[in-house]
Amino acid sequence: MSPAYPLEGVVSWNMNTTCNYRCSYCTQRFVDNRKQWARDLPKFVEGFLALPGDWEIKLSGGEPFTHPEFLALVDALVRGGRRVSVVTNFSASRETLATYAEATRARPGVLSASLHLEYADPLDFAEKLAWFQGIHAGSVVATCVATRESLPKLPAMVQQFRALGVTLRVQPEKQDRDVIGYTEAERAEILALGGHNGTGWVDPSFEGKMCWAGARYLIVDHQGEAYRCYPARRYRQERLGNILDGSLRLAREPKTCGYTYCNCTVPPQRGMVGA
Repeated sequence: MSPAYPLEGVVSWNMNTTCNYRCSYCTQRFVDNRKQWARDLPKFVEGFLALPGDWEIKLSGGEPFTHPEFLALVDALVRGGRRVSVVTNFSASRETLATYAEATRARPGVLSASLHLEYADPLDFAEKLAWFQGIHAGSVVATCVATRESLPKLPAMVQQFRALGVTLRVQPEKQDRDVIGYTEAERAEILALGGHNGTGWVDPSFEGKMCWAGARYLIVDHQGEAYRCYPARRYRQERLGNILDGSLRLAREPKTCGYTYCNCTVPPQRGMVGA
């Protein structure tokens, strides 16, 4: 069964590899160059504004707030009529975050704040997030990777965040592209906490189902290379072109998913995947 046409498309833009953290479980810790970022921002903005229909641009990295022109980029996208969301480790100053909140007020998206216990205190993080939620016109959520060390602490942390009025969701740890070999008891713990980003799954497969990825969802990296989805980018297949050189070509219809494991949470959460 094909899902309905999504009225708003979503771009996940990994706009840089730079990050001020070096988490032991980071999926990008083996990237050869952690100092790369999108440089021709006016060209990127032009490409995103040229996408047909309504779109949300979801900024991530690396750590997007470390990009030297991050706030100017956000302002340009919003002025162009795009909704802006961000995935961040939330280490930016309150002043910078307040500027971001004001810049996105006209087209607010989601701020997803990644709690990294190797660098941040949970209570300080939760209190800062509660403050930001009070000034941000869009939605706010926190996530935390369920390493084997952190998993036993997460139920109490979820309650701690909830007491401050903010949501904390879990993300399974990945190594070598796939979810680590959790025991059945550990998987049950993750599912009891809502599964990956609250989806109710640990390592979902949508193989054989129709999905709008490639037409109304895509991944773009800091060099403008575009792929249908995260699994496609991981295996360097289903390339859609490049948003900077005019070669980007979106699909016109949903296509069958060919991956046994999908770590894209946007398509299922936005109703882009068939039943």
